Amino acid sequence: MEFGTPGLPRPTELTDGSPAWLVSRYPDVRQVLSDSRFGRAELYAADGPPLSRAPGLVNDPDLMFNQDGPGHLRLRRTMRRAFTPRAVARWRPWIASIVEQRLDSVSQGEQPVDIVAEFTLPLPVAVISRLMGLDASARERMRHWSEHAFTDGSRDGEEVGAAMADFSAFGAELLAARRREPGDDLVSGVVRAADEEGGIPEAQLVSLVCGLVVGGHDSTMTMLGNALLYLLTEGREFWPRLAMGEEAAGVAADRLLHRIPLGDDRGTTRRAYEAVEVGGVLIPPGAVVLADCGMANRDPDVFPASTADDLFAPLEAPTLSFGAGPHYCLGAWLARLELQLALHRLAAGFPGLRLAQVPDSVEWRVGATSRSPVRLLVTH
Repeated sequence: MEFGTPGLPRPTELTDGSPAWLVSRYPDVRQVLSDSRFGRAELYAADGPPLSRAPGLVNDPDLMFNQDGPGHLRLRRTMRRAFTPRAVARWRPWIASIVEQRLDSVSQGEQPVDIVAEFTLPLPVAVISRLMGLDASARERMRHWSEHAFTDGSRDGEEVGAAMADFSAFGAELLAARRREPGDDLVSGVVRAADEEGGIPEAQLVSLVCGLVVGGHDSTMTMLGNALLYLLTEGREFWPRLAMGEEAAGVAADRLLHRIPLGDDRGTTRRAYEAVEVGGVLIPPGAVVLADCGMANRDPDVFPASTADDLFAPLEAPTLSFGAGPHYCLGAWLARLELQLALHRLAAGFPGLRLAQVPDSVEWRVGATSRSPVRLLVTH
């Protein structure tokens, strides 16, 4: 993917030609994502920009990511209470065991193996399913919901609406079931935290749960698929070093998350609540602002070219791939952990892993806001 050169904030246009502002330098993007004078909720106001009209979960005003202020903070606190350090420490061993199960599937499959079907998709699906206590029927429908939840606007609106109605009904029933019979899972933790917090509308909790179901596996699947394609082609020299240890793989995971974008992520769009100066340029009130995290992650004043291509050089500053500020992705640690464990153990278990198809023949997933291989044939 090509990126422009970061520069001063400047006027630009949305896909429909309506005006917006592009912010691309690292400190400027961090400011926009962290400054409370820029928000998400105003994108869904009556006079909001056309991008907010596309169907799907990503444009649901009840979604935590699309809220600002006290309501957003209540939902964040609910999630933070569910993601306790004690829970995180308890999850790591069984996440590692799921990675090993998927490696067994790869080793036992007939070669060439579709690494997407055997590893990059079922791994995060299994992890989020166990975290949330989802049964087999939910796992089977997860990809259908995800494809419609993260649509890029090219899918039929009625089809998306029907899928989202089914998904919302599932989320509501899942919450009701955990209230009746709470367990040791993430949804039960959310229910307990929401009861303690109080004042959270049920529709917001449903959107929160649905966001966890699809967001908890789709991004990791995308990251893994894209990372493997890079590592088995132009980044082949790094493969042996990934096998040396989890710590080295963790540094490489950070670099891969930083340098390979998920796709057309409109989540960095904000709207100015008032006039705000960014990088010495005054952004007018009501303006739509495109905070380009991809360009900011390649700002040469922060990330020098001398280390840009070294997967094992620690990042000079926090990546913006998970956002920043109050909307920073709460699941970032989980995605990083899955990528770290998956890459290390895959490289250690299959030092001779090779791509079994011409890179130009890779079929890419379309119709979604993220971009990753539909299938990836490998030999080991």
